[in-house]
Amino acid sequence: MHIPDGFLDGKTAIAAAVLSGTGISVAVRSAQKRLPRRKIPLMGVAAAFVFAAQMLNFPVAAGSSGHLMGSVLSAVLLGPAAGVIVMTSVLLVQALVFADGGLLALGANIFNMAIVGCGAGYGIYALLRRILPGDRGMLAAAGFASWCAIVLAAVCAAGELAWSGTAPWGAAFPAMATVHMLIGVGEALITMLVLGAIALTRHEVLENGNEKTPGAELVVLGLALALGLALFVSPFVSGWPDGLEKAAASLGFDMKAARAFPTPLADYAVPGFSSPAAATAVAGAAGTLLAFGLSFVIARLILPSSRT
Repeated sequence: MHIPDGFLDGKTAIAAAVLSGTGISVAVRSAQKRLPRRKIPLMGVAAAFVFAAQMLNFPVAAGSSGHLMGSVLSAVLLGPAAGVIVMTSVLLVQALVFADGGLLALGANIFNMAIVGCGAGYGIYALLRRILPGDRGMLAAAGFASWCAIVLAAVCAAGELAWSGTAPWGAAFPAMATVHMLIGVGEALITMLVLGAIALTRHEVLENGNEKTPGAELVVLGLALALGLALFVSPFVSGWPDGLEKAAASLGFDMKAARAFPTPLADYAVPGFSSPAAATAVAGAAGTLLAFGLSFVIARLILPSSRT
């Protein structure tokens, strides 16, 4: 669902950037008030995992593919404010290093996947948790919220395309919503599987009142898992177009995609590697480490040292 440059006009890109900047500011202030510094390593791990998982496209109907967005997963693990920061870190690395999502469209992508994905997704999750107690309730609430979040993000993207004049609303809305309803099923299942595994093995991570500092072994294991996905799984995932690419092709605006600025590892290609699979693996591993580092550094900079 990463919108490339060329799909949005100036007014839409600017409006989305303003909304995203406002949302990020609110998230940062909230994190500074409520988020303890002991969560910083988990923010890095969450960013690394989301980056790696977003490389793993799975096939859906009609020759299209989808991948985990990860907004609700991040928000459930860390809270919505930290989730916004994690998702923003991932999207920055993707756009600035890999041309995965346009630089001029970065505000729109952050708005759709970080602000709407974490904010609205966590809001739905929190409402459901009031009537769905226990771990099973948590998984059910997270799964449904994940499905809603990815559909809402797709609808926002459709609105941005329509406001830009790229595609009429009457065509963009069904094209984006329909395929992402299917992708949302995968999003929900993956989110539930990850949270279920954490609940079985590291339940304290899910406890908001937990005062323990995450052990180094948890951080190492989480980062190792993310790197394993990037290195050994990402080169062999579905090559079908994702939901936005499929909609663009079917509605005839795919040729509008452009790159406003060069990036070091565009399309996850690495100079000197003749094997596309090897290049994807190396690029994925590098991006995973960059996402971890950026989220970790941002969290250390914004969280006051008094909040242990």
